[in-house]
Amino acid sequence: MYSNSPNIVELLSYILGIYIIFHIIKWGYRKIQEVYTLKRMAKSGIRFIDKMDGHQFEVYLKALFKELGYHPEVTKKSRDFGADLILKGKDRIAIQAKRYGIKNRVGIKAVQEIYAAQTYYKSDKAWVVTNSLFTKQAEELAKACNVKLIDRYELQKLINKINPEQKAESVYKHINPKERKCPKCKNDMVVRNSKQNGNKFFGCSQFPHCTHTEQINK
Repeated sequence: MYSNSPNIVELLSYILGIYIIFHIIKWGYRKIQEVYTLKRMAKSGIRFIDKMDGHQFEVYLKALFKELGYHPEVTKKSRDFGADLILKGKDRIAIQAKRYGIKNRVGIKAVQEIYAAQTYYKSDKAWVVTNSLFTKQAEELAKACNVKLIDRYELQKLINKINPEQKAESVYKHINPKERKCPKCKNDMVVRNSKQNGNKFFGCSQFPHCTHTEQINK
């Protein structure tokens, strides 16, 4: 009656061993992926892109695509008709640049706008480029409209492949963000550097009378 007990114990020990080995391998794989991701992020400078405002992001993309052989032009901000950049080369490409917070996904509106801009600017192709990700609805519409979506991960791959001379860090540090007005006192805001972490931020020009501050990547 008890002759099979050792076999059961051995079987359970074997299963437990396999379970432990599986999770060790899984943990190791995750660590390798984590190291690879951090290296890719560091090389691409995506963290500095995350700190930029929309204007700085457009300047960076202009430099990036110039190294691909295009002749990029920034559209007029007052009447851009849905496109931020026009790339002139073998193909004429209308681009909408979306510098978003990582948790905010680019929605369907961006695809609609760049699709319309493609016609207005008489472009051959339409792209939306972001440092974030896209919603499923945006991806579905883009596929139907033949709009190319370049998300956070594709952007990092592109940057690392090109290895541009104009680095994201340089653009963030030396290109001023778009001017803003203080929402509290309506005076100009100025770019300042944090003494704690060295990051840039907007502070009211009337400090200390007005202490309002804003992040650059608002």
